[in-house]
Amino acid sequence: MSEPKNASRLVRKQISFAVYGAAGRMARMHKPFLDPISLTFPQYLVMLELYTDAPRTVGELGTALGMDTGTITPLLKRLQVSGKVSRMRDPEDERRVIVDLTPTGLAIQEEVWGVSEKIKTACQMTEGDLTALRDTLHNFAHPAKA
Repeated sequence: MSEPKNASRLVRKQISFAVYGAAGRMARMHKPFLDPISLTFPQYLVMLELYTDAPRTVGELGTALGMDTGTITPLLKRLQVSGKVSRMRDPEDERRVIVDLTPTGLAIQEEVWGVSEKIKTACQMTEGDLTALRDTLHNFAHPAKA
């Protein structure tokens, strides 16, 4: 099967290509701000969730972040090893693991929250454009149930 004459141009018009590129750029933009606080981009997302509501179960965090257990568990283990979170079995249901912030995790809260403003500046977009983009991506990632 031969490819269309303008295959390169057609690929760039695909939404998949744009979303993948934007996700990669977003992760790369965060790196210089997260390295000094020893967080990866996915760990940063976990910490933001915990700052809004902790303690949480692994399942609750996974659902909030759109991550399955196989993805979030290693992230949480590394955060625990670094001293930022604690994990313990729920005494009422041994199948559940509860994740909470440690004093070390709480100590970097202001720095973690500050990353968002740095990213807004780095994006070089207006506040309105950023809000519209965020809302569009949220609606795409979490479509309303009929």
